[in-house]
Order: sequence, then C-alpha cells, then structure tokens
Amino acid sequence: MTQKYRARIEYDGTAYYGFQRQRDEYPTIQGELEQALSHLAQQPVTVIGAGRTDSGVHALGQVISFTIDWRHGVDALQRALNANLPEDIVVLQLETATAAFHPRFDARRRAYVYHIYNAPVRSPIRRQYSWHVAVPLDVVAMNEAAAYLPGTHDLATFGQPPQGDNSVRQVFRAEWQRDEALLSFYIEANAFLYRMVRSIVGSLKLVGDGSWQVSDFVAAFASGDRSRSGTVAPAVGLYLVSVWYE
Repeated sequence: MTQKYRARIEYDGTAYYGFQRQRDEYPTIQGELEQALSHLAQQPVTVIGAGRTDSGVHALGQVISFTIDWRHGVDALQRALNANLPEDIVVLQLETATAAFHPRFDARRRAYVYHIYNAPVRSPIRRQYSWHVAVPLDVVAMNEAAAYLPGTHDLATFGQPPQGDNSVRQVFRAEWQRDEALLSFYIEANAFLYRMVRSIVGSLKLVGDGSWQVSDFVAAFASGDRSRSGTVAPAVGLYLVSVWYE
C-alpha cells in the first residue's frame, strides 16, 4: 500500500549540481533518488529534502521523505533503493513516517561542518573534501570571532533567505577544532541562509590569516551588509551532518 517514508542519507556531492532537481542534463542528488524510487515503484516518485545543498556540497545526515507503493517491508525497500543508487549516494536509515511529516518544515535544528586543510602543500586526496589554505591560521582568534555567532541574530551579512526576506536565525553553537592540519568548523542553528556557512567560514578565515581583526568580523556581522562578508568559501569543504526533529 502507499506509505510515506523518512530516510537519512549520505552522499558525496562532487559529481552533482546540488541536491535540488535541475534540468535533465544536470545530475542532482534529488534526481538520482527519484530515478531509483521511480524504477522500483514503476511510476513517478517525488523526493523532498531537509536542505537544498549546493553544487559540490556533501552530506552525512541529510533527511528526505517520499511516498511509494511498496509491499515488501522497510528493510527490503532500503536494500532495493541502495542497490539502484550510484555508489556516491546511500540510504543509511529508513523508516515509515506520518502523512504530515515534512523534512524541511518540521526540522528544528540543522548542523553543518566545514573542513579546511591548513598545510603549506596541497593534498590531492583531500581536494574534493576540504578547502586548502596554505598560510597558517590562528584557530584561537577564529574561535574568538565565532563566539559572537551563537544567539538570535540578523545574519544578512552572511547570506540570503531561501524564501521571503527574514534573515534572522538562531545559532546554537559555532566553534573550530584543530586535528593536526585539519580544521573543522561546526555550526548548529534552527535554519540557515543561502551560502551562510560558507560566507561565515570565508570571513573567519580572514581573521585566522590576520587580514581581519576580530573587531572587523564583529563589525561586518553587525552591519547586515552582504557586501561586507568575506569571500565565500569553496563548496568542497561543506557537509550537512545532522537534522533534528521533535
């Protein structure tokens, strides 16, 4: 019988033009999922995602929903779906959902991680999964600046709302960690603006390399002026890691 399902998926976004379906000549995560599901159902199936990640962005915990007529159980559907998906997309977890569930509108928090590979020499292995920054970065200063992000703020400096004109978001956590040459920026919020994480990372990188003082970051943040953001960090280092629901 027809049933709505909720899934947690992981994907390598390198080969895709983002999550959201594009024209047929542009491969997307949503398009690949819908193609696999439609093959199993023998009729069109629409997939809805919790976040519309950009071209080249990865996910460890994207959440999707879809409705399908399937009679063989949840485990069999997960196996069949993974067997029909390309190797760079996988369903990690699958369960039934209520008819009212919406992965985007019902989400209460989302978390992203951004990776910078901070070493004098680039790493070919890491080139699609982190931003290579050759100059040494001061993580202490970057965290001092990032400490101004938690709270409810107008984040217009760092992005545009996907819909409407409300750029106020609540940030719960924002911090950097270093593991040898790998710097990881974790940010958790109730919702995100378009290119918000990459703009924040690009601005904090300027603090880390000495181009900006912490006060410069704070002033740009407070201005609400998109033109005062630092350079948008490349998509390759960004991962959607978690989505929370009630």
